[in-house]
Amino acid sequence: MLTLTDPASTTAIADAMLRELVECRFDEISQGEPFDPEIHGVFIVLEPGDTATDLENVSGCPILTHSLTGHRFGDDGFSPLFEYLGEHACCFEMVFVSGEGDFGIVIFIPKTEDIAPELLSFCATYAQPAEETP
Repeated sequence: MLTLTDPASTTAIADAMLRELVECRFDEISQGEPFDPEIHGVFIVLEPGDTATDLENVSGCPILTHSLTGHRFGDDGFSPLFEYLGEHACCFEMVFVSGEGDFGIVIFIPKTEDIAPELLSFCATYAQPAEETP
């Protein structure tokens, strides 16, 4: 799992299409100002072998279990807690905004067979088509 806190760190993303999308998000969020992870947040990019539990632990975001009701993805009554979940050609993009201000956690889940199937199923269930930016 990659945790990215500045635009220069996108070089660690192997997939060119995904890298371009993440670079675009850095630009959009910072709006021409220097990117400050304390103000703007962080980006997380899943890698092969990462699990939903890994993602929840690193991000601090409840993904497959609702933190108040205890319902899990697939249970009757489950509802996700993200602010936005969009589907791009190369990945899913999930956004959590915590607290006040602009701080957010943006999670990119590549659409590849080596990503946790439960996460891909979750994303496919709730994602909206995203406007392609890059």
